[in-house]
Amino acid sequence: MYIWELNDWPRFRWHNLPFSHIEKSFYHELGKLLGRMEGLGFELKRDANLRILTQEVVKSSEIEGEVYNDLSVRSSIGKRLGMDVGGLPSSNRSIDGIVDVILDATTHFNDPLTKERLCKWHRSLFPTGKSGLISIQTGAWRRAEKDPMQVISGPTGRETIHFEAPPSHNLDSEIDRFVDWFNSDQIEAGPVKAALAHLWFVTIHPFEDGNGRIGRAIMEMVHAQFEKSSLRFFSLSNQIEKERDEYYAVLKQTQSGTLDVSSYLEWYVSCGIRAIESSKEILAGILTRAIFGDRYASEDLNDRQISMLNKLLDGIDGVLSSSKWAKMTKVSQDTANRDIKDLMDRGILVQDPGGGRSTRYSLADV
Repeated sequence: MYIWELNDWPRFRWHNLPFSHIEKSFYHELGKLLGRMEGLGFELKRDANLRILTQEVVKSSEIEGEVYNDLSVRSSIGKRLGMDVGGLPSSNRSIDGIVDVILDATTHFNDPLTKERLCKWHRSLFPTGKSGLISIQTGAWRRAEKDPMQVISGPTGRETIHFEAPPSHNLDSEIDRFVDWFNSDQIEAGPVKAALAHLWFVTIHPFEDGNGRIGRAIMEMVHAQFEKSSLRFFSLSNQIEKERDEYYAVLKQTQSGTLDVSSYLEWYVSCGIRAIESSKEILAGILTRAIFGDRYASEDLNDRQISMLNKLLDGIDGVLSSSKWAKMTKVSQDTANRDIKDLMDRGILVQDPGGGRSTRYSLADV
């Protein structure tokens, strides 16, 4: 029996102890993060927001098996936020669609969640009317011919049913009840409401596809409501993707259990704490870029040097050598060596310890 079949569905309940101390830790870590961000200037906050939103879009899609190019996603978000995206690759309709969903959820977080809004999000996710190569009905609840809606894995004849959603004839009333609860003040905005909203929505599973991504957009909407800001400084989807197996396991366990969701809430809020911790790496990179820019703003660098320094600040793949410099900037080995030596003379680059056949270089400490 699934939780939606229980007589008291959807009256979720949970134990405040020991959950309350985990929730307090979440608020404490979030407060520290937002306090650090408050001290940054407008441009640095925008940069942080752009990077976190990029993570959110890329990883929420990746959880569902959709792999998007980070730079194309950043380009799509930047354009919609009125930022300069010169040099970034263009996006496609699928990327623009998920970006529109996340931005609508986090920018217009105080607008009511309605059936029409959910259907609009669904159409945005599938602009071609297809999921992969399969045509699906977009912007409408799944139909009776799709019943039973099951989450299945395994080869034909030996499938494992992980979950079965409510029948399609119940969807209107199920969604009515969900959006009424979501738009009410029965539970104040915060991690508990975000966790319950996500669980409730993916349990209803109203669409043929895309329920996970829309469920995570709803989750982000609640966090934006709580923080009273459209700026996002940590990505839950990024952390959920890292813990994908646990994510699916806790959902399966919760959906097949009772309406006591204590274990699910503990996992969700703990995941949120880990997401905040992960975001500190991005914040540190942004601060380093700002310090670097201030310190070396007056240096007369060529375009190749500026481009490669930006790549280093973004976290270039692998290590930097003169041969990689030559390949990435499309210049000769001699030109690459001169560029690097000039930066070392200025104290911007340093040679890594060791050596061998390929000397490696890193940014100097700031």
